[in-house]
Amino acid sequence: MLKLYFHPSPNPMKVALLLEELQLPFELGVVDIFKGQQHAPEFLKINPNGKVPALIDDDVTLFDSHAILLYLAEKHGQFVPSQPAERAAMLSWLQFVATGLSPFSGQAVHFLHYAPEPVPYAQNRYMKEVERHYRVLDERLSRSPYLAGHEYSIADMALWGWANSAGYIFGERGLADYPNVKRLVDEVSARPAVTRAHALKTTLKLKTEMDDETRRALFPQNH
Repeated sequence: MLKLYFHPSPNPMKVALLLEELQLPFELGVVDIFKGQQHAPEFLKINPNGKVPALIDDDVTLFDSHAILLYLAEKHGQFVPSQPAERAAMLSWLQFVATGLSPFSGQAVHFLHYAPEPVPYAQNRYMKEVERHYRVLDERLSRSPYLAGHEYSIADMALWGWANSAGYIFGERGLADYPNVKRLVDEVSARPAVTRAHALKTTLKLKTEMDDETRRALFPQNH
């Protein structure tokens, strides 16, 4: 039985989407990151980096959302293109999200919403990089229905994880400035697997307050 260590934030939601697309049964291991459960010794044995998601598949343990996406897709032979050119494109765009859109989005969210005081330089730096990454993605999707080419793949799921929450960075305009990204996100969001992935959140009772305990849990280096 698979066990997904989960919190309903962008990176774990990518993995939840793939599990639902694959229609694999799995157990949910809830990690309340606002309470600091990601730093518990028993969880650090699973992911020494102290972050979600993580996955246990019998005697295999993985952490990092994109490592999990690749592992599951390759193991089950789905959502990874078989043609070399499209597989190469999938890997390139998967890493583009992993090393660019994902960390810059995370830092933008931090400095826009969670920093104890406004830091205009940091806000501008990370917002401009998020915008640049979306422009690159939008250009790609203006020429291709999916990031890998003609097949829906884990690269699209990785993009959906962050782009589905773009309003938290861009406000009311959301993805309006990136119509091709919006087209893909809307298409993915309409899939039944997304409905099932979102349903996972409805059963959870998680802390939502951004108080001192939460700040210590999420940003321990600041304390």
